[in-house]
Amino acid sequence: MTDHDDPPPAPSQAADDTTPPAPARPSRGRQVVAALVTLAVLVIVFLGIFPKFASYKDAWASIQEMSTESLVLLAVATVVNILVYVLPYQAALPGLAYGPAFVVRQTSFMISNTIPLGGAFGLGVQYAMLSGYGFGPAPTTAAIGITSVWNLFVTLGLPVLALLGLAVSGEATGHSVWITALGLVGIGVMVALFALVLRSEETARKIGKLGNRIVHRSVRLVHRDVEPHLDDEIVRFRTSTVDVIRARWLRISLTSVLQQLAQFAVLYVALVGLDTSGSGGTVSLAEAFSAFAFSRLASFIPVTPGGLGTVDAALVALLTAAGAPKDVALAADMVWRACTLFPQVFLGIGTFVFWRQQQSREKRAEAAQTT
Repeated sequence: MTDHDDPPPAPSQAADDTTPPAPARPSRGRQVVAALVTLAVLVIVFLGIFPKFASYKDAWASIQEMSTESLVLLAVATVVNILVYVLPYQAALPGLAYGPAFVVRQTSFMISNTIPLGGAFGLGVQYAMLSGYGFGPAPTTAAIGITSVWNLFVTLGLPVLALLGLAVSGEATGHSVWITALGLVGIGVMVALFALVLRSEETARKIGKLGNRIVHRSVRLVHRDVEPHLDDEIVRFRTSTVDVIRARWLRISLTSVLQQLAQFAVLYVALVGLDTSGSGGTVSLAEAFSAFAFSRLASFIPVTPGGLGTVDAALVALLTAAGAPKDVALAADMVWRACTLFPQVFLGIGTFVFWRQQQSREKRAEAAQTT
């Protein structure tokens, strides 16, 4: 496989595209239920669990004691995280320039991380915005699918990498070594299956039919009869993504890992800054990365936007288990959330307004040309 630049799609490709549009938006009832569940989780975690676990007052005092150098480094890490966030999407969609990619990604981030069930709204906005930039539903669907699959691989792979780091640094237990070995085997199997899916349509369909049988037998245990049709879905995914993946797999992989590491850099800079402020207790780089990697698994629980609350609870608990004082662990999570969430939300509001104004100008220009 090679990694190279592909030419941007011709404008006619968008017009001839027959791929189905973005998924339908969730019903208002589901949105209300999701909003109530999100509110309940946030209240339980931030107002119920955390105050009993650590003091917000002490955590805020630790933050206020951070040195100027630490705050500067934190600002730099935050900016780098914002800039890197765009790269996997740009790698998965050949011909997409950084500027439009930045507008699309920040807007989608803002919607997906502030609205309950905002993922569906975010998808719709991505389709609409990329259509305005000359990309039809097919390349958009492929890019979204590729980035989602790679995000899954990286999120599952980071804990294995973290345990490997602990083993190399001599901080791992005997159980951790076995978990690392099992994790490496599991990731290897997943990558091998994915490679077989890309190999040929026939192989992809066989794997999908095997998945159908597994799912069908599993749901029968709970007295349900479901026809998953995984073979059709896997073949459809392969058809829409195979060319881009073969040409850009290395770039997509590197940028996806870099995006996650950029988020971790914000957390680690916060931890170091809080530790040098005199709060006591140290967490090594390997231990901090392990806490970050395992807490990210909580983002797979689709309860709150962006894993807000669930990831935080896991992160604070894991940092404390690694040796960080409770107020430092809580403060580090607060700083990490503030630096990785709020700047991009505010940027997303700005990029959405910018895109709407851009669309209005283009419509006025088209109307002027027609008249």
